[in-house]
Amino acid sequence: MTQKERMLAGELYVADDPELVADAARAAAWLDRYNRASTATAAERHALLVEGLGHAGRGATIRPPFHCDYGYNIHLGAGVFLNFGCTVLDVVPVRIGAGTQIGPGVQILTADHPRDPAQRGQMLEFGRSVTIGRNVWIGGGALVLPGVTVGDNAIVGAGSVVTRDVPDGVTVAGNPARLLRSSPITHTR
Repeated sequence: MTQKERMLAGELYVADDPELVADAARAAAWLDRYNRASTATAAERHALLVEGLGHAGRGATIRPPFHCDYGYNIHLGAGVFLNFGCTVLDVVPVRIGAGTQIGPGVQILTADHPRDPAQRGQMLEFGRSVTIGRNVWIGGGALVLPGVTVGDNAIVGAGSVVTRDVPDGVTVAGNPARLLRSSPITHTR
């Protein structure tokens, strides 16, 4: 297997492999264009998202500046919104469901490193996918760690560090994020 194939499979790989370096350089060039397009129309920015990401559903929006590793592993459902200054380390897939809203400065991380110092010394790393469901709200400055799944309709409080899966429809907050409410608050009009 190539290093890229190993990376995409979630196996140990070396990130400075020439193919991955080239992919990262392409992503950096795309990010430069995207982050300079803050005055472009919504349609022009969406076209750039379609160009640089694995999938950008209708109405998906990312407010620049935005940072990612490769882009091609990021899949956004319809109407997804990421506010200013988000970072997505996408060495393996990151899937964000339709209607999800993500606050400013949120970090979604799939990149991980071996716990064995000898392996880390060989510059090995691996990834664990992150899945965020539909209609989720993630408050500003939250951190979602590798391998986490956030269920549909969940709320993650601002500044939270999400270290484990979040069930559908619950509210979590804190460091590490803990259950605050077991069912979503409903509002009537």
